[in-house]
Amino acid sequence: MSTPDPSARPSASTVPPAAGTSAVPQPPQGAWPPVAQPPYGWVPTAPPQHVTPPPARAKGSFARGFGAGAGAGIGLGAVLAIGMIVSSLVLGGLFAGAASAGAAGPGLQTIWGSASAKNQIRAVFVTGTILAGSSDGSTLTGGTYGYELARQIDALDADDAAGLLLVLNTPGGSINGSKAMADAIARYQQRTQKKVIAHVQGMSASGGMYTMAGADEIIADYGSLIGSIGVIYGPFERYKDVKAITGTAFTPGIETEGGIEQTYLTMGRDKDFGNPFRDMRKEERDTLMAGMKNVYDDFVDAVAKGRDLEPSFITEKLGAHIFDPKTAIANGLIDSQMGIDEAYRHAATAMGVDPDDTRVVTPAAPSMLEQLLGAEARVPGHAPALKTGEKPAASICGSTPRVLVYHGEPATACG
Repeated sequence: MSTPDPSARPSASTVPPAAGTSAVPQPPQGAWPPVAQPPYGWVPTAPPQHVTPPPARAKGSFARGFGAGAGAGIGLGAVLAIGMIVSSLVLGGLFAGAASAGAAGPGLQTIWGSASAKNQIRAVFVTGTILAGSSDGSTLTGGTYGYELARQIDALDADDAAGLLLVLNTPGGSINGSKAMADAIARYQQRTQKKVIAHVQGMSASGGMYTMAGADEIIADYGSLIGSIGVIYGPFERYKDVKAITGTAFTPGIETEGGIEQTYLTMGRDKDFGNPFRDMRKEERDTLMAGMKNVYDDFVDAVAKGRDLEPSFITEKLGAHIFDPKTAIANGLIDSQMGIDEAYRHAATAMGVDPDDTRVVTPAAPSMLEQLLGAEARVPGHAPALKTGEKPAASICGSTPRVLVYHGEPATACG
């Protein structure tokens, strides 16, 4: 039996692999120096390898075009949607204006009767303080611009309406605004041979009486007040025994020992009834009263001619007092007393048309589109009422004395 060589190395086949592991590669037999063997149970692993991902697939021209087109489409759609909303609002305003006007015509609205009625009466409203034009500003509750209303009346032809209905609720105001409307009414009567019928709906005093005196017929609603044929001039102020001027350029103030005297001059008996300030030098009073007399005489003559009254009856009996409808009828200032519906039907009959087939129309406020194009947001011929916080800027509200055909204290219109 042979003895094994201690220097001999076992062959690879003589080293059993560990359970669950792969065979460990062995160095070739006889290799020198000997190679150290790994510890029992070591398993060789492959070194980590960096895996490069495949290059991203570039978008084709179709994908790029589709994305750009989708973005542009969304933007264009938003623009179109906004445009449609604006267009709808504008068209809605136009259709609303057209619907309100009905068959009355552009810029007009029907206020009584059927919008499809065959016959038409044109109504002109004189409300609030009578001013001359828009340059006169506005009072607390608006007012009427006499020059603008006169131009509206002058623009009417015989074919435009069966006649003119003058609707009044005014304490009066400026002389020039009142006379401008009175003169336009006379021109309308002469030009068209149509009737003008006035209906007082609350008050027609002083300048209102001046305006409507020449109408073919004057009717007053129940409870209305008519008259005040007179002229008022003022206020004239005097500071008595001034002690100090305490104000500034922005906040004026005066201290006096004798108080502040305020004087109004009037023409027409009792025109300034209730005003406690009357003192004035005789020479100043006479000079101003002479000028006022000319205005007052014109006023009296206009009422006397329009109502077929004697001027002396107005100056001596009626004075500048204001009357209820029954007393005004007895004094010849108006003809009858009727409510709105009765008065409008009566007007249609007097103008020779069927009340059941007649509508009363009047100028309307500008449509939304017209306002967007620059038109003022007010009915033509009328001053807008002031907004909250705004101060009246009407010419009659200033401190400069003015001659007015106004019933009451002019300052009441100014706040």
